[in-house]
This record gives sequence, C-alpha cells and structure tokens, in this order.
Amino acid sequence: MAGILFIISAPSGSGKSTLVAQVRSLVEGLEFSISYTTRAPRGSETDGREYYFTSRERFERMIAAGEFLEWAEVFGNYYGRRGRRSSTRAAAGKDLLLDTRRAGREGR
Repeated sequence: MAGILFIISAPSGSGKSTLVAQVRSLVEGLEFSISYTTRAPRGSETDGREYYFTSRERFERMIAAGEFLEWAEVFGNYYGRRGRRSSTRAAAGKDLLLDTRRAGREGR
C-alpha cells in the first residue's frame, strides 16, 4: 500500500517550518522530504537537516538533468525537491510530509 503524501504549501515567511516541526514532533513515523537550496544557511541550520545547501551552478545542472519533482526561484535563490527519493519512500508505504513555497518563479 502506498504511503500518504501530506503537503504544506504557503508563501515564504508564513510559518511553514514552525508548523512542520510541530507536526513532526507529534506524528510518529512521518518522514520529511528535505529540499535543496542555493541560499546560505541561517543561524543553526545544518546541511542535510533543514536543507541540502548547494551551489547555484550545481542546482542548475540538476534542473537540466530533470532531477527535481518541483523547484522554484524565490528571492534570487533556488529551492527544490528531488523526485526519485520522495517517490521511492511513498511507494514503500511511508507517509511523507512536504513543505513548498508559493512565491517566485515556478519551475515545475
């Protein structure tokens, strides 16, 4: 049986990260899909925990290779989610939580 996909979608700065953190603390077994970004880490953010931080050049190569399920340019930085890993987890019956930005130029 396929897992359930939960999507939190709102404009940048609206509190998605706070909501996601609260849901993740309350729901056992819920996996979270970590996005890629070209922006610099803020505060105590760690690569692979909040985001995968990467260069603009690498991100653009990933776009060209069709690696993203969805991506957008927001305030001059790219944000995106690779498709293969998310699809694999859902197909394996894992419930998956995604957060998406609704501002900027949409790629997919």
